[in-house]
Amino acid sequence: MNLENQINYVEIPATDLPKARAFFTAMFGWEFQEWGSDYLSFNDGRLNGGIRGSDVPSPANGVLLVFYSEDLERDLQRVQEHGATISQDVFSFPGGRRFHFIDPVGNEFAIWSEKGV
Repeated sequence: MNLENQINYVEIPATDLPKARAFFTAMFGWEFQEWGSDYLSFNDGRLNGGIRGSDVPSPANGVLLVFYSEDLERDLQRVQEHGATISQDVFSFPGGRRFHFIDPVGNEFAIWSEKGV
C-alpha cells in the first residue's frame, strides 16, 4: 500500500486530557496509550492519532474532523449525554445529513450519515 499523500496522523488539542480521553472512550470506544503527562495516542480502527495538551482548544474556524455514523439521531443524543454541546443541529446537504458539536474541552467536530436522506 502506498501511503504517499494520504492523511497519516491526526492530532487533537485538549485543554483537559482526562476529560477528552473520557469523552472519546465513551463516544467512540477509543483506547489510548499515554506518552507522558500531556500526550495520548489512539487508533480509531483505521487512523492513528493523538490528543495533545494545549492551553486553548482548536479555533472554531479551523480544520473540521467529520465522523461517520450509521444512526445520526442516536449519535446526536450520545454526544450530548457525554458532555458535548450541539453547535449546529442536523441539516441536509447533497449526499447526506450531519450535525456539528463542541466536545467537552472546546473543540468542534461533526458527524454525518447518508442514511435517512
